[in-house]
Amino acid sequence: MESPIPGWTSNSSNCCNWDGVTCDLSGNVIKLELSKKKLVGTLVNSFTNLTNLRTLNLSRNLLKGTPPVSLFHLQCLQVLDLSANEFSGSLPDSVNLPMIQLLDISDNNFEGPIAVGFCINSTGIKVLRLGVNYFDGEVPLEFENCSVLEELSLDGNFVSGMLPEYLFRLPRLLRLTVQDNAISGQLRNSEVSSLVYLDVSLNYISGRLPDFFHLFPNLSYFAAHSNNLDGRMPFSLVNSRSISSVVLRNNSFSGLIDLNCSAMLNLKLLDLVDNKFTGSIPNNLPACPLLKTIDLGGNNLTGQIPETFKSFNSLCYLSLSMCNLNNLSGSLQILHTCPNLTTLVLSRSFDNEEMPSDANLQFKKLKTLVIPSCKLTGRIPVWLNGLTKLRILDLSWNELTGSIPPFLGSLQSLVYLDLSNNYLSGEIPKSLTGLPDLQFHDNSLELSVEFPISMRRGTNGKAFKYSYGIRFPPTLDLSNNFLTGPVWPEFGNLINLHCLNLRYNELSGNIPSSLGNLTSIETLDLSHNDLTGEIPLSLVSLGMLRKFSIAYNNLTGIIPSGGQFSTFSVSSFEGNPGLCGEFVLSCVKKQKSFQIREYEVIEESLISLPVWTGFGTGFLFAVILLLVLPRIRDKQDTDKFE
Repeated sequence: MESPIPGWTSNSSNCCNWDGVTCDLSGNVIKLELSKKKLVGTLVNSFTNLTNLRTLNLSRNLLKGTPPVSLFHLQCLQVLDLSANEFSGSLPDSVNLPMIQLLDISDNNFEGPIAVGFCINSTGIKVLRLGVNYFDGEVPLEFENCSVLEELSLDGNFVSGMLPEYLFRLPRLLRLTVQDNAISGQLRNSEVSSLVYLDVSLNYISGRLPDFFHLFPNLSYFAAHSNNLDGRMPFSLVNSRSISSVVLRNNSFSGLIDLNCSAMLNLKLLDLVDNKFTGSIPNNLPACPLLKTIDLGGNNLTGQIPETFKSFNSLCYLSLSMCNLNNLSGSLQILHTCPNLTTLVLSRSFDNEEMPSDANLQFKKLKTLVIPSCKLTGRIPVWLNGLTKLRILDLSWNELTGSIPPFLGSLQSLVYLDLSNNYLSGEIPKSLTGLPDLQFHDNSLELSVEFPISMRRGTNGKAFKYSYGIRFPPTLDLSNNFLTGPVWPEFGNLINLHCLNLRYNELSGNIPSSLGNLTSIETLDLSHNDLTGEIPLSLVSLGMLRKFSIAYNNLTGIIPSGGQFSTFSVSSFEGNPGLCGEFVLSCVKKQKSFQIREYEVIEESLISLPVWTGFGTGFLFAVILLLVLPRIRDKQDTDKFE
């Protein structure tokens, strides 16, 4: 390791006193716990001297290179945690850790086949975490020897082939995660399994889901989303007494959604998004006594919200996006009686209806209301004023008219407001600039619901926390309407705002310099309005700004330089003939162009003066001749006849 270890000093000859070091009574080092110490560099072979070492935790550092082979031959080692570093290379073929119980090398850059030695000489291992690396090939047959294994994590690799059936037979295995790999074929199991948690999502598993869930009497969590599964949900699954979470989104399941809620006493989460289910929303779902989260979006469901939902006391989250439902007014009349409902998502499900205006609607605990892309007519309803806990409101892409009601600014918890792509008019209520939760910094992004979170590797090679829930960063989006009036200077008070989108309106006046106070802003779009004046220099200080546009206004002056402005393209400023700077015609050239044109005008005037003078003189002389010559000719004629 290249970096000094905090708490380690040469002033003390006894290393047992150093931070993270534990010794036994004989002075032998038995534990090295150096997690999150910002360590960099590579590991050396000196670990072979620590023959009594039982715990080595180097997780969450910046260590790289290939760990020495000797590390995998420490005879007393029980815990080895190298997770969340930058280690690379292949694992040694020979692994001899006879006392190992926990081995975690997840979230690194290891590659090649999975070492078979883990379960040959290390048969006492209980927890084996190899996730978020670059391992390939099939799951080794030798893993069948890990008879006391309780957790096996292979997620986020390139593991291929069929999932071995013997894994389900391991007598103590409770948790098996193989999501985000290249596993194919069908799932198979013919014996009773002790599994409690099984995730096979994001693979290439195909065919029908086997009717084998009666062989998993303790299974609580089952996820198989984003595979190639089809057919009906198996009988043993929809009658499981143990299962609490079913996640089957993004497959091709079909038929009716037919759950036996009298049997599914522990079901809490049902996620069947983006399948081919048909029929109506099951009216027996309220009979599942613990069911809190339901997402049935993206299916061919028709009809209305069942009347039985009036007594759905456990329901907290309901999403029915992209279905073919009707009677929004009646649906809200039913759902507002659900006492614990906190999230309601109805995107693209009710087409060409009127926004319900019943002032008696009350959603006392609702935090998220999302009803975009339904072509709803009418006005923003007054009953929203009673949603005192609302944090997310999305009514975008409808056909709502009228003004934005000022009471929206009195919703104390509101952090996300999207009213874009409607026909709203009038001024932006100044009350929106006083939303309390947008006036202090909060680094957390709002999640619509606590869906399960796992680790995945992004396109840049870095691991990140992954959840299929929708994130809602603090936002005010009023774009694509007919709003008039100014951009209020008080918007600068919303220092936790991440996105301010006011494009395609009829706003006028100056861009307030106070917008430079929006230190969390990532998107600022004021394009396609009638704004005038100069671009405030204060905007240069917005270090988080990633997307910026003031295009197609009537702005003038010099475009500021420096900061994030150096990263913006000409499209951010086009359509403002009065602007000059780095992205359009330079101000020097523009000034010179003006001076040259001014000189040309003067020069043209000077050149044309003699011409016009000559022309005028000639013209005057011609007029005189026309007036005088006839008189002279008349006079001569008179003299001739006299």
